[in-house]
Amino acid sequence: MIKRTIAQPPEKLTGIEEIEVPHSAVGFKAIKSALTFIKDEVGIVKGIGLLAKLNQKDGFDCPGCAWPDPDEKRSFLAEYCENGAKAVAEEATKNRVSPGFFALHSVNELGQLSDYELGKKGRLTHPMYLREGGTHYEEISWEDAFELIGKTLNGLDSPDEAVFYTSGRTSNEAAYLYQLFVRQFGTNNLPDCSNMCHESSGSALSETVGIGKGSVTLGDFKHADLVIVMGQNPGTNHPRMLTALGETKHNGGKIISVNPLPEVGLKNFIEPQNPLKWLGSGTELSDLFLQVKINGDVALLKAILLLLLQKEKANPGTVFDQEFIAKQTQGYDAFITDLEKYKIPELIAQTGLTHKEVVEAAEMIADNKKIIVCWAMGLTQHKNGVDNIREVVNLLLLKGSIGKPGAGTCPVRGHSNVQGDRTMGIWEKMPEEFLDNLDAYFDFKSPRKHGYDVIKAIDAMHKKEARFFLGMGGNFNSATPDTEFTAQALRNCDLTVHISTKINRSHLVHGKEALILPCLGRTEIDYQASGEQFVTTENSMGVIAKSVGNLEPLSEFLKSETAIVAGMAKATVKNSKVDWDAMAGNYDLIRNAVEATIPGFDQYNDRVRIPGGFYLPNNARENDFSSTHTGKANFTINELSDIVLEKEQYLMMTIRTHDQYNTTIYGLNDRYRGILNERRVVFMNQQDIDEAGLKKDDLVDLISHFEGQERLAEKFIVIPYSIPRNCTATYFPETNVLVPLQSKARISNQPTSKTVVITVRKRE
Repeated sequence: MIKRTIAQPPEKLTGIEEIEVPHSAVGFKAIKSALTFIKDEVGIVKGIGLLAKLNQKDGFDCPGCAWPDPDEKRSFLAEYCENGAKAVAEEATKNRVSPGFFALHSVNELGQLSDYELGKKGRLTHPMYLREGGTHYEEISWEDAFELIGKTLNGLDSPDEAVFYTSGRTSNEAAYLYQLFVRQFGTNNLPDCSNMCHESSGSALSETVGIGKGSVTLGDFKHADLVIVMGQNPGTNHPRMLTALGETKHNGGKIISVNPLPEVGLKNFIEPQNPLKWLGSGTELSDLFLQVKINGDVALLKAILLLLLQKEKANPGTVFDQEFIAKQTQGYDAFITDLEKYKIPELIAQTGLTHKEVVEAAEMIADNKKIIVCWAMGLTQHKNGVDNIREVVNLLLLKGSIGKPGAGTCPVRGHSNVQGDRTMGIWEKMPEEFLDNLDAYFDFKSPRKHGYDVIKAIDAMHKKEARFFLGMGGNFNSATPDTEFTAQALRNCDLTVHISTKINRSHLVHGKEALILPCLGRTEIDYQASGEQFVTTENSMGVIAKSVGNLEPLSEFLKSETAIVAGMAKATVKNSKVDWDAMAGNYDLIRNAVEATIPGFDQYNDRVRIPGGFYLPNNARENDFSSTHTGKANFTINELSDIVLEKEQYLMMTIRTHDQYNTTIYGLNDRYRGILNERRVVFMNQQDIDEAGLKKDDLVDLISHFEGQERLAEKFIVIPYSIPRNCTATYFPETNVLVPLQSKARISNQPTSKTVVITVRKRE
């Protein structure tokens, strides 16, 4: 009997070291860390050449985060962050995973490695196939791989038995062709990583301001009076954002940071683009740090809103923008009536903050008009995640802080083209207008039935209602909640297919048959029939820009994502009128189709060739809310957290280390939190540790509790840390096994990876 591959990282400790938490983020240490990584992976000369093109107007877009680049002149020295440099280095690495590698190592043997160890093996060079009952991947030709995909898809009882997942690194061109293929095949089963990260943002913003994207531009940070950063750790996850916050401070603006953990990057940072400042004391960022309890954000916002309401009643028109409210909004009276049902002391008790701290925040907000609120998954990954974002919008609407320079919404997207994927049609419930345009241009009928999001897709595969899974990039098994449940769902498939640059755990937790299809990276030249191609991406603030690699492909057997999609489509959709070969051979043809079917892409091919690209239309940025269901910006009534902890229970949130981007583990250090060479840690409040009879460095197991079910994660080291009482933090993907699949946000259906109820059990 074949032993199953481990579905989650092995439960082995790697030798923890603890250091003092640094005072500043970025600076010389970050540059040194990035250059050391570059030297080890690709060599210093080749690495410096790559970095010189990273995020430049004539270069390639970082495969890491979606933070925008400056519209004007960009830094030749460091228009990237430490993790961006690491991402590029790993993509251009000299290490190779060839057919010979797979011949030497069985799937089960590779499954015993950690995610970090797997990532260090290098780039995939050939398409590989795992036959049913096989123990090793074997080389397969592209033609045979496409034939197997087409045969499997056409052998399903219904197109809805297939799931087509997409991660955020896919280009606009590949994403558009991908969704076209999937809809011509006959399904809307297009889950993507947005379902797990910012679906709550999109749901809330679409309802309240008429667009599921943020409204600010990078330049707005120069004009803001106040920036509020909530549920976010930009020092690790979006380090270039610190430069924008630094500009806010330089121009006299203030910053409030709201987070359960005190993150170094929001305290102080040293600008990497200016060598003269590398050895200085850095820029102090946060004027006020509110260490809120996990999921205490709605309570905090309501307390602030009540304090603002008191001031407005005392001096009408001095705190709220009554003209904006009257002309541009709907639902104000009902919102105020509901707000007044709450008591400030009761709300503050739920936040873990002092009355003085909340009053100080309210004073800063009352005294300023140009306000930006930024947030990430610390707000979205809760049962009331949509409520969190809608309450943020309520605050901005009261102040009239949207649709003007220096003010607005700023959801900070996690992966480099995750926003572009959605714009291109990667969504399980695209609007009728998009589908109608697609049908008219390509002369077919798109399916109208809504497809599976991530949670529904996993559930369908687990029930064997879906039998085929294709992942366009990403590491689905390690990114999703409920690891063991998800692994069984993938194993239930007839065929699992992954389009990837590097080996990851999802290749090892497979269906009856499995394919790994290696694709070009962002750093590589894309040769097609009509010559060298470029791709485009959309950043967090709606800028469409081109990306062109400068390295020769590392293997002659690699294909671009667009070529892979075209190959699959030709083998599957037999009566299509689409010339797949022509589109894959000349990406201008794909962009022509985008222009014809998606508003805002007029003269796409011309405008994207202008250095820096162009902005997509954004109604909220223009103070136009006519696209909402009321035709105005909408106040909403939102719910507090309803989680009640029993004795000896804690709320756990999953977080990243500094040596990590999403599921990619670059190293074993989290130096901004003082942890080196270890990932299996649980951060706890010292008083909680004492009351539980635990000690620093004790080894514990973590048990999650949801609707009578328990899930177990073994071998974690207790680390005392500055975190509110009854709150804990752990790294993912190690603790994704504890996140119940059916614990999800209302409306958005997003997994609740930031509110997992756990108990902590000392190991004997």
